[in-house]
Amino acid sequence: MTRLIQIKKGNVRRVALVEEPKLRLLDACSSIYELALIAITAGMKLSEVARQRAKRETLDYDPIYSGQSEWRLLPAIDHPYEPSRCLISGTGLTHLGSARGRQAMHASGAEELTDSMKMFRWGVDGGRPAEGAIGAPPEWFHKGTGCALRAHAEPLDIPCYAEDGGEEAEIAGVYMVAPDGRPCRIGFAVGNEFSDHQLEKKNYLYLAGSKLRTCSLGPELVVDAEFESTPVTATIERDGKVLWAKSFHTGESEMCHSLRNIEHHHFKFELHRRPSDIHVHFFGTDCLSFSDHIRLQDGDVMQVAAEGFGRPLRNAVRTAKSEPEFIKVIPLG
Repeated sequence: MTRLIQIKKGNVRRVALVEEPKLRLLDACSSIYELALIAITAGMKLSEVARQRAKRETLDYDPIYSGQSEWRLLPAIDHPYEPSRCLISGTGLTHLGSARGRQAMHASGAEELTDSMKMFRWGVDGGRPAEGAIGAPPEWFHKGTGCALRAHAEPLDIPCYAEDGGEEAEIAGVYMVAPDGRPCRIGFAVGNEFSDHQLEKKNYLYLAGSKLRTCSLGPELVVDAEFESTPVTATIERDGKVLWAKSFHTGESEMCHSLRNIEHHHFKFELHRRPSDIHVHFFGTDCLSFSDHIRLQDGDVMQVAAEGFGRPLRNAVRTAKSEPEFIKVIPLG
């Protein structure tokens, strides 16, 4: 599979092919965004364009990955010119385990089925339509813009106004909208869709606000990945020791919605087909440490590893030390 990374040293950006244990730098290309635009314009596969530009110059991957180099890793995709033109979103209730967890989080003794479980069942019944047909829409949420996107080894924040913060180990689809408005899938990357589960647990209607947090992607973008059934392992480390770890599978065969159906319902909105925009869409998870009563603390390290997606994504938890401050709006009338 073709695996790409973005790196930066000072004001210099480069794109490289991963050829373990080396990184082969690409010529005349400073971002995957630029590389994807070249492929779209030329009508070529992204993997072909990348290999055409791969030259002799290589770097050792280990010191960059471990933070011991002048080069540092960037997220597996970004909008290098306007971060706000990178939309981060996600689809929930796609995996059986996620529906069970949501049901347990919001169920009451008087309720037979929560709205979450009803929506999950709609996906089971109609989330995998025939070729060319439109199926049931999945749950969709807005996560933020590229300003919230973090790279491998960068901290994910629990802000002072948050109730909590918790990992969500997932695979994310990465897309660019072509100049003519056609959505194009660039590839997939491992991600941590970090969220405030304690806030969501209070009431499902708080879900939207619970998602507006930093999240991470990378370190590698897999251009031609199979998204059928991928083993994923999520790990929480505290004080250098493993506190919690679980594995699950993600991909089309593990979900109630097909990839084609999820992508249709995301890009059916005209606002999601603005030329040259980047989209990062998280496809959901099947396990959370929060479900096992783990409360993350400042300094805990979250790791997400997916088979076939390159090196693991690792991010520390950073808890705000300040107290919530009242935000006063200034009237201009």
